[in-house]
Amino acid sequence: MQDTPQEAVAVWTPTAEQVAAANLSAFTDWLARERGLRFADYDALWRWSTTEIEAFWQAAWDYLDVHSPTPHETVLAERVMPGARWFPGARVNFVDQVFRHATTQRPAIVFRGEDGRAGEWSWAELQRQAAALAARLRALGVTPGDRVVAYLPNLPETIVALLGCASVGAVWSVCSPDMGSASVLDRFRQIEPSVLIACNGYRYGGKDHDRGASVAELRAGLPTLRHVIALNQLAGAAPLPDALPWQDAVAGDAPLQAEWLAFDHPLWIVYSSGTTGMPKPIVHGHGGILLVMSMMGMMHNDIQPRDRFHWYSSTGWIMWNAQVGGLLAGATVCLYDGSPAYPDWGALWRFAGETGVTFFGAGAAFFASCEKAGVEPRQIADLSRLRAVGSTGSPLAPESYRWIREHVGAHLWIDAISGGTDFAGAFLAGNVTQPVYEGEMQCRCLGAAVYAYDDAGHPVHDEVGELVCVQPIPSMPLYLWNDDDGSRYRESYFEMYPGVWRHGDWLRVTPRGGAIIYGRSDTTINRQGIRMGTSEIYRAVETLPEVLDSLVVDLEYLGRASYMPLFVVLREGYTLDAALDARIRKAIRDALSGRYVPNEIFAVAQIPRTLSGKKLELPIRKLLLGQPLRKVANPDSLANPASLDWFVAFAQRLNGAADRMAPPPTSAGA
Repeated sequence: MQDTPQEAVAVWTPTAEQVAAANLSAFTDWLARERGLRFADYDALWRWSTTEIEAFWQAAWDYLDVHSPTPHETVLAERVMPGARWFPGARVNFVDQVFRHATTQRPAIVFRGEDGRAGEWSWAELQRQAAALAARLRALGVTPGDRVVAYLPNLPETIVALLGCASVGAVWSVCSPDMGSASVLDRFRQIEPSVLIACNGYRYGGKDHDRGASVAELRAGLPTLRHVIALNQLAGAAPLPDALPWQDAVAGDAPLQAEWLAFDHPLWIVYSSGTTGMPKPIVHGHGGILLVMSMMGMMHNDIQPRDRFHWYSSTGWIMWNAQVGGLLAGATVCLYDGSPAYPDWGALWRFAGETGVTFFGAGAAFFASCEKAGVEPRQIADLSRLRAVGSTGSPLAPESYRWIREHVGAHLWIDAISGGTDFAGAFLAGNVTQPVYEGEMQCRCLGAAVYAYDDAGHPVHDEVGELVCVQPIPSMPLYLWNDDDGSRYRESYFEMYPGVWRHGDWLRVTPRGGAIIYGRSDTTINRQGIRMGTSEIYRAVETLPEVLDSLVVDLEYLGRASYMPLFVVLREGYTLDAALDARIRKAIRDALSGRYVPNEIFAVAQIPRTLSGKKLELPIRKLLLGQPLRKVANPDSLANPASLDWFVAFAQRLNGAADRMAPPPTSAGA
């Protein structure tokens, strides 16, 4: 197991000036002054925030100066999960909280695109366009609660679309245009949108990608659509027909009218998948998001108005939402639309230098890729303004901490975080007032009562266990769309430990109060930081007439590259030749995205299944990570126990490749 010894030496320590200037220090000073609360250290503050949760979130409300025309009756109606009701009686709007930071002193958005587009958007222009779009949506008959969906890349216009939609009280949902239409329809069809905002194409990796045919399929497959707004931004593609042009939708001047909405009024719908069924449409509320994203951005990422905040993301990842959340701190958001590897892996570093980025965030895989490619950021870009580097998506390996220090800057604060789409926040994050230890996230987040549990539901200390959260957080899902009785929500997060959120990651809390994520404890696929359910890969693969059955596992472990093999059972008479291998890969790429194409594909005689017919995903994953068969599967419980023989032999070969795979956790839950 990768480990950080108790006597580990800090690789970065804040200066007294950095501590004094930190948002977290300002907050603790405010707590002392306004509440008479003083804490000996961060751990004492965290414990207060996770035990006196009503007092903490009321303090957050007051400190952030959240506006409501009506008072709330209480902070938390009942401490339960799921079903917590926060700030009943309050009326808020995410957009109101954003534009309270509007200023003429700095831009709201700085943008660069791989296609050559570039520019700065003032706060005034961002507000004008958001207000104009909101007025147009109202004129089109959109009312609070209607769904507005988008098929857009990482553009300033996409942020405008979110803000305009939220102003009206409509519910926003976006998919990245690199996703195939079938996968997008699996998501959007569930929520029955009335408006689609779509692009005619995008540029990525030096190539133009025409999306006209995909948008036509979306229109045909979404019978509830009443209107389409077209962002015809790709010059090499035909304009989308029979649609309202974007420039007309945002034309003119209109006053910003952000509807006052209930604290738990839906803001957006994001998607996460499991091993069965369609993607889960997760509904988050205005109030929970504005509170949690503000506290996360300010207290843990230390984002301040003077910052130029960049976190590389596609619109299909929750980090796109989090980057928009930088506006809640009054920061300038720096967007890059394009491939991080085109024309080489130095593209984002040059972008950061050109735009004066002060906080640079990306998925952990990005930093590993830069290291392998031999990128020297300081030699190719002026990074003199950069003060912090953030990482998430998968565990940041100790080697990547070293690479950042040696090749980007030893003075930089490394802010590694871990959270999820599911609650649009972080459980584990940075703390600029504390030292950084190689391989560790610095702390558990304020308000996040996070622990490592063994199988029996008992907390373990300095051992690997299941990551759980034992108290509600305002940004936890309001519900899953079309899950009327709440059964799918409960099964997704509360089945293992009733009343306790189980996140699906291996966690160890260190004696210093830091945290290490070792990888996933469930079977979801995590590629480049974006999780996808195995069921969606099966749907793509098993539509091919040659494929009878399939099984996929993502073998991710701290410090090792993710390795995802796909196993297929073929119809009689077919063999897995190069042509069929290519067809399977293309089916996944077309239906989902290139990031979910497997590393290798293997033909097997049978997929192991339980007596009830379920694929043996988690046991096979554990077996391939090095666990003995006797600990992961009982052959007597299988419909086809002989099918395990091939996988046992494969695991032995796989685990002989020490440079590819590390052993899994050996303590509780492994």
